[in-house]
Amino acid sequence: MKALVLEEKGVLALRDIDLPLAVGASELKIKIHTVGVCGSDVHYYTHGAIGPYVLREPMVLGHEAAGTVIEVGSAVSGFKVGDRVCMEPGIPDLSSRASKLGIYNVDPSVRFWATPPIHGVLTSEVVHPAAFTYKLPDNVSFAEGAMVEPFAIGMQAAARARIAPGDVAAVIGSGPIGIMVALAALAGGCSRVFISDFSAPKLAIAAQYSGITPVNIGEESFAEVIARETNGWGADVVFEASGSPKAYDGIFDLVRPGGAIVMVGLPVDKVSFDVAGAISKEIRIETVFRYANIFDRALQLIASGKVDLNPLITETFAFDKSIEAFERAAAGNPSDVKLQILLGDAAV
Repeated sequence: MKALVLEEKGVLALRDIDLPLAVGASELKIKIHTVGVCGSDVHYYTHGAIGPYVLREPMVLGHEAAGTVIEVGSAVSGFKVGDRVCMEPGIPDLSSRASKLGIYNVDPSVRFWATPPIHGVLTSEVVHPAAFTYKLPDNVSFAEGAMVEPFAIGMQAAARARIAPGDVAAVIGSGPIGIMVALAALAGGCSRVFISDFSAPKLAIAAQYSGITPVNIGEESFAEVIARETNGWGADVVFEASGSPKAYDGIFDLVRPGGAIVMVGLPVDKVSFDVAGAISKEIRIETVFRYANIFDRALQLIASGKVDLNPLITETFAFDKSIEAFERAAAGNPSDVKLQILLGDAAV
């Protein structure tokens, strides 16, 4: 099959590759329709590694996907050929201690698409466990189905925050994950969400959503805006979604006493952390690594119409333009939020 292969750092090829496609009893074969370009895919392309995950051999990219079932394993019930689906890309060892604790996202043996050495799904067909595959409701398009994966990260962040109805949230970073965190926080009960960035185009996209207030930190202090809008009290929860080490400078000035900071972005470099600032306010600190037991809920929220992710899809590329899509994503166009690659026909 033809696939988008990361041959080595900085080298992409659209070429044929042999991938295992035998369908086990509890698995489905799925024809891929739409795949989103994720920041982690781009990071492997530009850097060849993310933390301990190092590219050592050619790897197919892509993990945000939706498609159509074309074969059903003998022991699978609830699915049939022709079902439109999206897929949770991490396959844990269900007998592991992490899985038994309900935190399979941190299972050391999890097999996650497009994380070395596991191939991703920017190819025509894949085989995936039925247990981690979800039917798309009729009103959810393939494009939206491919957005469930990144939105699940926002949902995980909102769940970790333990939002109470009426809370005020601050989000650092208005990239795809930052905006999805903001939307999940609103859906989780926040009355207002303030989101910061240097990029005016990205902030303008975030501003389309009722309840989200953009703050351009190239023009004004985020801490001063939060203080002004909360009568000096601070945000109930602060989400760090930029992955920038500089975001931690003064982060405790944003949060109220007894509030929470949720770390979503993954810095490449070490950060400076004000321990005294955290202790003096008794700040609760939470971390997010992917998601667990929340993928289907993210899909349900999208299907409900309460969260519309379509404004975040900037452009869709044909499969034969996949390298062009990655080159554009790596360039960091400030007006781009989510790029997608279309492998199926244009019909939803």
